[in-house]
Amino acid sequence: MKLSISLLLAALPLAATAQTTPETTPPPAVATATPSPLSYYGFVDGYYGYDFDYANGNSRPSFIFSHNRQNEFTVNQALVGVRYNDGTVRGTVGLHTGSYPAANYSKEDLVFQHIYEAYAGFRPFAKAWLDFGIFNSHLGFESALSKDNWTLTRSLNAENSPYFETGARFTYEVGPKLTLTGLVLNGWQNIRETNQAKALGTQLQWKPSDKVLINSSTFYGNEQPTGLGIRRRYFHDFYITYAATERVNLALVFDVGKQQSASQEKYDTWHTASAFVKYKLAEKFSTTLRGEYYYAERGVIINSISPTAFDADFRVVGGSLNLDYAPASNVLCRVEGRYLNGASGVFSRVDNPDNRSYGNVTTSIALSF
Repeated sequence: MKLSISLLLAALPLAATAQTTPETTPPPAVATATPSPLSYYGFVDGYYGYDFDYANGNSRPSFIFSHNRQNEFTVNQALVGVRYNDGTVRGTVGLHTGSYPAANYSKEDLVFQHIYEAYAGFRPFAKAWLDFGIFNSHLGFESALSKDNWTLTRSLNAENSPYFETGARFTYEVGPKLTLTGLVLNGWQNIRETNQAKALGTQLQWKPSDKVLINSSTFYGNEQPTGLGIRRRYFHDFYITYAATERVNLALVFDVGKQQSASQEKYDTWHTASAFVKYKLAEKFSTTLRGEYYYAERGVIINSISPTAFDADFRVVGGSLNLDYAPASNVLCRVEGRYLNGASGVFSRVDNPDNRSYGNVTTSIALSF
């Protein structure tokens, strides 16, 4: 009897230990949510602009496409879209309306005028994408979405180079610092093809450090409609951005293009540049100073895609200053003053055909989601 009691007492600590050992009770499984490959996005940019000493009604000069209405409350762009990306397959459809698409898509068929982007793509192999459809242009520092730009209005070089393109795009991520892109396109900012030729494009983006981005993009093609003589167009877009400090960001943009003249023996040349200094005033406030110039021999591209020998050259220089206030992460309130000065008649008015100067103020409230 004493032996049985002794054995029982000896076993009690072992039983207690076994009941309290954590390994005997497996922890409950933690549910992990898998991110959905489907997402939605939207953007609306309402604005009011006022032009000084202007007598051409409510339309701003014909070579301005974004925020191109004056003395009128309106919407530059209202956009909604859906994206799909599961890492190996991707696609996007975005529809928009407003004064910007009304001006910049006016030559497209009605069925295409409200398409902001629409493309489908997949990874043919690791670090590469192949996309077909309508997508944002590979040319330029500024985009169609004002929230992504340092200034409210677009520089003349951005307004008169493609915002969008239609074709095939192959992107290869060489590494975290270098991305290469090759494109076959319908043409220079057109959805519907205007002739039987295709255009070619390239883009190189290099980030040698977290503070510097260098971009080099090219375009080559014949952009004359069917029935007109061939005029080959060559274009190069270069820009560099530099985050000098936590408060100061700098950008320099330079574009140059050439297009064959009617005789195909000579070329009409245009070149343009802009420089930006962005300064963060406070947590929710920033300001950007911009200087720019634009020169186009016989007004090529900016006034006519097929200039004649007697057309006048286009010359404009100017600058702008804007103040931005971001009351929330997805809201941006902006006001900008801009002044441009050009050759005789560039800013002609009904009451002054030789007018050379142009100034305006533009305000905007933009919401993204």
